Amino acid sequence: MKRGFYTIMSAQFFSSLADNALLLAALALLRASQAPEWQQAALVPMFALFYVVLAPFVGAFADSMPKGRVMLISNFIKVVGCVLMLFGTHPLMSYAIVGLGAAVYSPAKYGILTELLPASQLVKANGWIEGLTIASIILGVLLGGQLVGPHLAPLLLSLDLPLIETGIDTPPEAAIASLIFVYLIAAWFNTHIPLTGVEMRPLPRKIVSLLPDFWACNTRLWRDKLGQISLAATTLIWGVAGNLRFIVLAWAAVALGYSVTQASALQGVVAIGMAVGAVVASMRMRLEDGPRVITLGIGMGLLIILLIFIDNVWVAAPFLILLGALGGFLVVPMNALLQHRGHNLMGAGRSIAVQNFNEQACILVLGAAYSLSTGLGLPTFGAITAFGLLIAGFMWLIKRWHANNCIHHRAEVEHLLQIARHDNLHG
Repeated sequence: MKRGFYTIMSAQFFSSLADNALLLAALALLRASQAPEWQQAALVPMFALFYVVLAPFVGAFADSMPKGRVMLISNFIKVVGCVLMLFGTHPLMSYAIVGLGAAVYSPAKYGILTELLPASQLVKANGWIEGLTIASIILGVLLGGQLVGPHLAPLLLSLDLPLIETGIDTPPEAAIASLIFVYLIAAWFNTHIPLTGVEMRPLPRKIVSLLPDFWACNTRLWRDKLGQISLAATTLIWGVAGNLRFIVLAWAAVALGYSVTQASALQGVVAIGMAVGAVVASMRMRLEDGPRVITLGIGMGLLIILLIFIDNVWVAAPFLILLGALGGFLVVPMNALLQHRGHNLMGAGRSIAVQNFNEQACILVLGAAYSLSTGLGLPTFGAITAFGLLIAGFMWLIKRWHANNCIHHRAEVEHLLQIARHDNLHG
């Protein structure tokens, strides 16, 4: 791997670490104010909101300047979201601003991989960056849980600046203030990301002209007989992964009676499984192997349903590791294949923006559905069962879709797989 890849990984690690810790801090802030459960469940879809709303623009923005600079700007947007939360803005609105920063960050983070590395290293690069991202999720949820817990919170609250009244009086506020410094560390790494030499594409004078361009890119990827399958699968996988973070917290509260701090460790267990699955996939799977693993997605949905029958942490831990491993093993080859098709069809930044739009729209829809079901009084276990059935059903449909493509469009599918095979060998 080129040296700049490790700088990108470091920046991603600290930014993702803060994102995941902040979810726990925002959740604790809502619980401290006795906010209803539907607001707590709405944190995840609110984070996804700007991914969907700004999808037509962030890809072009990422392609208009060096991607290290784009990542730097996005981290400062996240800092603004934290400051707003500290100054009394509703946590849902403030966390949406942090999501805005993440929406700007993502096309640059993934787009720079296709600019920096050959196609033959994309699966390996995705495996490592997803593995590191998942490691940051593990440490982030543990960090967030501890920052609002009974051990670190009093220590943070005891730190006062001379002659300055900060207004930070609760454990969640102290946690949020601490995470600002983590975002600043990520910003420092952003300033050291090297230039790739790829020609920038300036933003058009009329920004609204990006809307038909984005729609054309989205349509192009959905019509591609290989791109549509990888896009559908990764969309659903990330929809599951995004909402599973809160579902595990809700399940642990009901099944085990866990607090946010205790349940954060179980979130970390899921992420450990994802890291293992991602690394194994990066070593064993090739670029063209993505469609072969779709069946695992059906298994993920069914495993989520089985979660409601578990009320023992020693059974839950290996179970959650297995659940995470299936997701990690599934997402790496599909993500790499999607990046490859998108890069060939429309360029890195725009293809990642299309991918983010679909994935975050799925997180938004699934999260809104889960939040609505709890708001209407559906018990936690009932909501989890419905969620798992939905995932298994859609994964089965995607599997049938690919099988139909292989029957009715065999020549086109084989041609596209041959391109991926060639680029994997000679990229």
